[in-house]
Amino acid sequence: MDALKKKQGYYEDMKTARYWHLLEDGQIECTLCPRHCHIAEGKRGACFVRQRVGDELMAASYGLACGLAADPIEKKPLYHFLPGSNALSFGTVGCNLLCGFCQNWHLARATALEGTRITPEKIAEMAVRHKCESVAFTYNEPVIFLEYAVDTAKACHERGLKTVAVTNGWIEPEARKEFFAHMDAANVDLKAFTDHFYKKLCGATLQPVLDTLIYLKKETDVWFEVTTLLIPGRNDSPAEIDAMTKWAVANLGPDVPWHFSAYRPTLRWNEAPPTPLESLLQAKSMAEQNGIKHVHLGNVHIPD
Repeated sequence: MDALKKKQGYYEDMKTARYWHLLEDGQIECTLCPRHCHIAEGKRGACFVRQRVGDELMAASYGLACGLAADPIEKKPLYHFLPGSNALSFGTVGCNLLCGFCQNWHLARATALEGTRITPEKIAEMAVRHKCESVAFTYNEPVIFLEYAVDTAKACHERGLKTVAVTNGWIEPEARKEFFAHMDAANVDLKAFTDHFYKKLCGATLQPVLDTLIYLKKETDVWFEVTTLLIPGRNDSPAEIDAMTKWAVANLGPDVPWHFSAYRPTLRWNEAPPTPLESLLQAKSMAEQNGIKHVHLGNVHIPD
Protein backbone atom coordinates (compact mmCIF):
# COMPACT_ATOMS: atom_id res chain seq x y z
CA MET A 1 0.00 0.00 0.00
CA ASP A 2 2.81 2.43 0.83
CA ALA A 3 4.48 1.74 -2.53
CA LEU A 4 1.14 2.26 -4.29
CA LYS A 5 0.59 5.58 -2.54
CA LYS A 6 4.04 6.78 -3.53
CA LYS A 7 3.50 5.76 -7.14
CA GLN A 8 0.21 7.66 -7.32
CA GLY A 9 1.55 10.92 -5.92
CA TYR A 10 0.52 10.43 -2.30
CA TYR A 11 2.18 12.72 0.24
CA GLU A 12 2.15 12.49 4.02
CA ASP A 13 -0.37 15.32 4.62
CA MET A 14 -2.94 13.84 2.25
CA LYS A 15 -6.09 12.80 4.11
CA THR A 16 -8.66 10.12 3.48
CA ALA A 17 -11.69 11.76 1.92
CA ARG A 18 -15.21 11.58 3.28
CA TYR A 19 -18.43 10.81 1.40
CA TRP A 20 -17.70 7.74 -0.70
CA HIS A 21 -18.25 3.98 -0.69
CA LEU A 22 -16.93 0.92 -2.48
CA LEU A 23 -19.24 -0.58 -5.12
CA GLU A 24 -19.72 -4.25 -5.89
CA ASP A 25 -17.93 -3.86 -9.22
CA GLY A 26 -14.82 -2.66 -7.40
CA GLN A 27 -15.17 1.01 -8.26
CA ILE A 28 -15.46 3.74 -5.65
CA GLU A 29 -18.49 6.01 -5.83
CA CYS A 30 -17.91 9.55 -4.56
CA THR A 31 -21.04 11.04 -2.97
CA LEU A 32 -19.70 14.51 -2.18
CA CYS A 33 -21.48 16.28 -5.04
CA PRO A 34 -24.32 15.35 -7.40
CA ARG A 35 -21.93 14.08 -10.08
CA HIS A 36 -21.38 10.81 -8.13
CA CYS A 37 -18.18 9.90 -9.97
CA HIS A 38 -17.33 6.21 -10.19
CA ILE A 39 -13.58 6.04 -9.73
CA ALA A 40 -11.39 3.12 -10.77
CA GLU A 41 -7.99 2.27 -9.31
CA GLY A 42 -5.45 5.02 -9.87
CA LYS A 43 -8.03 7.49 -11.24
CA ARG A 44 -9.55 10.74 -9.99
CA GLY A 45 -13.02 12.20 -10.05
CA ALA A 46 -14.07 14.95 -12.46
CA CYS A 47 -13.09 17.53 -9.83
CA PHE A 48 -9.44 16.32 -10.17
CA VAL A 49 -8.75 16.13 -6.43
CA ARG A 50 -10.76 13.14 -5.16
CA GLN A 51 -8.15 10.49 -5.89
CA ARG A 52 -8.39 6.75 -5.48
CA VAL A 53 -5.43 5.02 -3.87
CA GLY A 54 -6.07 1.31 -3.38
CA ASP A 55 -9.48 0.92 -1.77
CA GLU A 56 -9.51 4.43 -0.34
CA LEU A 57 -10.57 7.78 -1.73
CA MET A 58 -8.08 10.47 -0.83
CA ALA A 59 -8.49 14.25 -0.56
CA ALA A 60 -5.53 14.89 -2.85
CA SER A 61 -5.36 18.68 -2.44
CA TYR A 62 -5.45 18.62 1.37
CA GLY A 63 -2.82 20.99 2.73
CA LEU A 64 -1.95 22.57 -0.63
CA ALA A 65 -3.12 26.20 -0.69
CA CYS A 66 -3.16 28.41 -3.78
CA GLY A 67 -3.44 32.19 -3.93
CA LEU A 68 -2.97 33.03 -0.25
CA ALA A 69 -3.80 36.75 0.02
CA ALA A 70 -5.46 39.27 2.30
CA ASP A 71 -8.47 40.57 0.35
CA PRO A 72 -11.20 43.07 1.19
CA ILE A 73 -14.28 41.05 2.16
CA GLU A 74 -16.16 42.97 -0.54
CA LYS A 75 -14.18 41.07 -3.21
CA LYS A 76 -15.84 37.76 -2.31
CA PRO A 77 -18.28 39.53 -2.88
CA LEU A 78 -19.86 40.05 0.53
CA TYR A 79 -21.19 43.56 1.14
CA HIS A 80 -23.14 42.93 4.34
CA PHE A 81 -20.79 40.72 6.37
CA LEU A 82 -17.92 42.33 8.30
CA PRO A 83 -17.87 45.30 5.87
CA GLY A 84 -14.54 47.08 5.58
CA SER A 85 -12.59 44.10 6.94
CA ASN A 86 -9.99 41.87 5.28
CA ALA A 87 -10.31 38.14 4.68
CA LEU A 88 -7.33 35.85 4.31
CA SER A 89 -8.29 34.10 1.08
CA PHE A 90 -7.07 30.88 -0.48
CA GLY A 91 -8.14 28.03 -2.70
CA THR A 92 -6.66 24.82 -4.04
CA VAL A 93 -6.99 23.33 -7.54
CA GLY A 94 -9.88 21.62 -9.30
CA CYS A 95 -13.65 22.09 -9.50
CA ASN A 96 -16.74 19.92 -9.69
CA LEU A 97 -18.24 22.12 -12.44
CA LEU A 98 -16.90 22.46 -15.97
CA CYS A 99 -17.66 26.10 -16.81
CA GLY A 100 -15.82 27.23 -19.92
CA PHE A 101 -16.20 30.87 -18.88
CA CYS A 102 -14.52 30.35 -15.50
CA GLN A 103 -12.37 33.34 -14.56
CA ASN A 104 -10.04 31.18 -12.42
CA TRP A 105 -9.73 28.38 -14.96
CA HIS A 106 -5.98 28.02 -14.32
CA LEU A 107 -6.91 26.66 -10.88
CA ALA A 108 -10.24 25.03 -11.69
CA ARG A 109 -8.85 23.09 -14.64
CA ALA A 110 -5.34 22.50 -13.33
CA THR A 111 -3.59 19.39 -14.61
CA ALA A 112 -1.20 18.96 -11.67
CA LEU A 113 -1.44 19.28 -7.91
CA GLU A 114 0.16 22.53 -6.88
CA GLY A 115 0.18 25.04 -4.05
CA THR A 116 1.94 26.04 -0.87
CA ARG A 117 2.11 23.27 1.74
CA ILE A 118 0.44 24.78 4.79
CA THR A 119 -1.57 23.37 7.68
CA PRO A 120 -4.99 24.62 8.81
CA GLU A 121 -3.41 25.94 12.01
CA LYS A 122 -0.80 27.93 10.08
CA ILE A 123 -3.49 29.49 7.91
CA ALA A 124 -5.44 30.62 10.97
CA GLU A 125 -2.27 32.00 12.56
CA MET A 126 -1.44 33.86 9.36
CA ALA A 127 -4.90 35.45 9.35
CA VAL A 128 -4.44 36.68 12.90
CA ARG A 129 -0.97 37.98 12.13
CA HIS A 130 -2.22 39.98 9.14
CA LYS A 131 -5.19 41.37 11.09
CA CYS A 132 -7.81 39.61 9.00
CA GLU A 133 -11.18 39.08 10.64
CA SER A 134 -12.03 36.03 8.56
CA VAL A 135 -10.64 33.30 6.33
CA ALA A 136 -12.28 32.77 2.94
CA PHE A 137 -12.29 29.55 0.95
CA THR A 138 -12.36 30.91 -2.58
CA TYR A 139 -10.65 31.07 -6.02
CA ASN A 140 -11.79 27.53 -6.76
CA GLU A 141 -14.69 25.44 -5.43
CA PRO A 142 -14.24 24.76 -1.68
CA VAL A 143 -16.73 21.89 -1.67
CA ILE A 144 -14.12 19.67 -3.35
CA PHE A 145 -11.60 20.35 -0.57
CA LEU A 146 -14.19 19.93 2.18
CA GLU A 147 -11.82 18.16 4.58
CA TYR A 148 -9.19 20.90 4.34
CA ALA A 149 -11.81 23.66 4.59
CA VAL A 150 -13.51 22.13 7.63
CA ASP A 151 -10.23 21.57 9.49
CA THR A 152 -9.16 25.14 8.68
CA ALA A 153 -12.52 26.48 9.83
CA LYS A 154 -12.11 24.71 13.15
CA ALA A 155 -8.65 26.23 13.62
CA CYS A 156 -10.06 29.66 12.73
CA HIS A 157 -12.94 29.44 15.20
CA GLU A 158 -10.51 28.49 17.95
CA ARG A 159 -8.80 31.83 17.32
CA GLY A 160 -11.95 33.94 17.09
CA LEU A 161 -11.94 34.21 13.30
CA LYS A 162 -14.98 33.94 11.04
CA THR A 163 -15.10 31.70 7.97
CA VAL A 164 -16.42 32.38 4.47
CA ALA A 165 -17.22 29.98 1.63
CA VAL A 166 -17.38 31.25 -1.96
CA THR A 167 -19.15 28.34 -3.59
CA ASN A 168 -21.20 27.13 -6.52
CA GLY A 169 -23.51 25.34 -4.06
CA TRP A 170 -23.46 22.06 -6.04
CA ILE A 171 -23.18 19.62 -3.16
CA GLU A 172 -25.10 16.64 -1.82
CA PRO A 173 -27.27 17.08 1.32
CA GLU A 174 -25.18 15.02 3.75
CA ALA A 175 -21.93 16.76 2.83
CA ARG A 176 -23.73 20.12 2.69
CA LYS A 177 -24.78 19.77 6.30
CA GLU A 178 -21.22 19.21 7.50
CA PHE A 179 -19.64 21.82 5.25
CA PHE A 180 -21.90 24.72 6.16
CA ALA A 181 -21.93 23.81 9.86
CA HIS A 182 -18.41 25.28 9.90
CA MET A 183 -19.11 28.41 7.82
CA ASP A 184 -20.19 31.81 9.13
CA ALA A 185 -20.90 33.33 5.73
CA ALA A 186 -21.12 32.33 2.09
CA ASN A 187 -21.46 33.76 -1.36
CA VAL A 188 -23.30 31.30 -3.58
CA ASP A 189 -22.83 31.55 -7.33
CA LEU A 190 -26.22 31.00 -8.97
CA LYS A 191 -24.99 30.84 -12.54
CA ALA A 192 -28.38 30.92 -14.25
CA PHE A 193 -31.99 29.98 -13.70
CA THR A 194 -32.32 27.26 -16.33
CA ASP A 195 -31.23 23.65 -16.34
CA HIS A 196 -30.23 24.11 -19.99
CA PHE A 197 -27.53 26.62 -19.03
CA TYR A 198 -26.18 24.43 -16.23
CA LYS A 199 -26.09 21.31 -18.39
CA LYS A 200 -24.64 22.92 -21.54
CA LEU A 201 -22.16 25.39 -20.05
CA CYS A 202 -21.34 23.90 -16.64
CA GLY A 203 -21.86 20.15 -17.01
CA ALA A 204 -24.14 20.30 -13.97
CA THR A 205 -27.75 20.79 -12.89
CA LEU A 206 -29.68 23.68 -11.39
CA GLN A 207 -31.84 22.09 -8.69
CA PRO A 208 -29.05 21.15 -6.21
CA VAL A 209 -27.94 24.80 -6.16
CA LEU A 210 -31.47 25.99 -5.44
CA ASP A 211 -31.70 23.34 -2.72
CA THR A 212 -28.49 24.69 -1.16
CA LEU A 213 -29.87 28.23 -1.12
CA ILE A 214 -33.10 27.10 0.54
CA TYR A 215 -31.12 25.01 3.03
CA LEU A 216 -28.95 27.99 3.98
CA LYS A 217 -32.00 30.16 4.51
CA LYS A 218 -34.20 27.72 6.40
CA GLU A 219 -31.79 25.38 8.18
CA THR A 220 -28.74 27.46 9.12
CA ASP A 221 -27.60 30.76 10.60
CA VAL A 222 -25.04 31.24 7.82
CA TRP A 223 -25.09 34.75 6.38
CA PHE A 224 -25.20 34.44 2.60
CA GLU A 225 -25.31 36.54 -0.51
CA VAL A 226 -25.84 35.43 -4.12
CA THR A 227 -23.91 36.28 -7.28
CA THR A 228 -25.03 35.86 -10.89
CA LEU A 229 -22.61 36.55 -13.74
CA LEU A 230 -24.73 37.87 -16.61
CA ILE A 231 -23.57 36.50 -19.97
CA PRO A 232 -25.25 38.14 -23.00
CA GLY A 233 -27.58 35.79 -24.82
CA ARG A 234 -27.07 32.98 -22.31
CA ASN A 235 -28.70 33.91 -19.00
CA ASP A 236 -29.58 37.61 -19.17
CA SER A 237 -33.05 37.65 -20.72
CA PRO A 238 -35.67 39.73 -18.88
CA ALA A 239 -37.86 36.64 -18.56
CA GLU A 240 -35.10 34.66 -16.82
CA ILE A 241 -34.11 37.51 -14.50
CA ASP A 242 -37.76 38.04 -13.64
CA ALA A 243 -38.31 34.36 -12.84
CA MET A 244 -35.08 34.08 -10.84
CA THR A 245 -35.67 37.12 -8.65
CA LYS A 246 -39.31 36.23 -8.03
CA TRP A 247 -38.19 32.76 -6.96
CA ALA A 248 -35.59 34.36 -4.68
CA VAL A 249 -38.11 36.54 -2.86
CA ALA A 250 -40.61 33.69 -2.55
CA ASN A 251 -38.06 31.15 -1.24
CA LEU A 252 -35.29 33.19 0.39
CA GLY A 253 -37.07 36.39 1.32
CA PRO A 254 -36.31 39.99 0.27
CA ASP A 255 -33.24 40.51 2.48
CA VAL A 256 -30.71 38.21 0.79
CA PRO A 257 -28.31 40.50 -1.13
CA TRP A 258 -27.89 39.84 -4.84
CA HIS A 259 -24.86 40.68 -6.98
CA PHE A 260 -25.14 40.92 -10.77
CA SER A 261 -21.67 40.88 -12.33
CA ALA A 262 -20.51 41.72 -15.83
CA TYR A 263 -18.98 39.03 -18.03
CA ARG A 264 -15.76 39.81 -19.92
CA PRO A 265 -14.50 37.57 -22.77
CA THR A 266 -11.17 35.82 -22.36
CA LEU A 267 -8.86 34.08 -24.80
CA ARG A 268 -10.11 30.78 -23.40
CA TRP A 269 -13.84 31.50 -23.77
CA ASN A 270 -15.13 34.34 -25.93
CA GLU A 271 -18.46 33.01 -27.12
CA ALA A 272 -20.36 36.07 -25.94
CA PRO A 273 -19.68 39.83 -26.02
CA PRO A 274 -19.04 41.82 -22.83
CA THR A 275 -22.10 42.42 -20.69
CA PRO A 276 -23.58 45.84 -21.52
CA LEU A 277 -24.14 48.20 -18.62
CA GLU A 278 -27.78 48.42 -19.72
CA SER A 279 -28.28 44.71 -19.05
CA LEU A 280 -26.93 45.05 -15.51
CA LEU A 281 -29.07 48.09 -14.79
CA GLN A 282 -32.14 46.33 -16.18
CA ALA A 283 -31.47 43.28 -13.99
CA LYS A 284 -31.00 45.49 -10.93
CA SER A 285 -34.23 47.37 -11.61
CA MET A 286 -36.21 44.16 -12.15
CA ALA A 287 -34.81 42.54 -9.00
CA GLU A 288 -35.73 45.60 -6.96
CA GLN A 289 -39.21 45.75 -8.48
CA ASN A 290 -39.68 42.10 -7.52
CA GLY A 291 -38.78 42.88 -3.91
CA ILE A 292 -35.05 42.24 -3.41
CA LYS A 293 -33.84 44.99 -1.08
CA HIS A 294 -30.09 44.86 -1.67
CA VAL A 295 -28.94 44.59 -5.30
CA HIS A 296 -25.31 45.27 -6.24
CA LEU A 297 -23.48 45.43 -9.57
CA GLY A 298 -19.98 44.08 -10.09
CA ASN A 299 -17.17 44.23 -12.69
CA VAL A 300 -18.56 47.52 -13.96
CA HIS A 301 -18.05 51.25 -13.48
CA ILE A 302 -21.14 53.46 -13.30
CA PRO A 303 -20.06 57.06 -13.96
CA ASP A 304 -22.83 58.72 -11.93
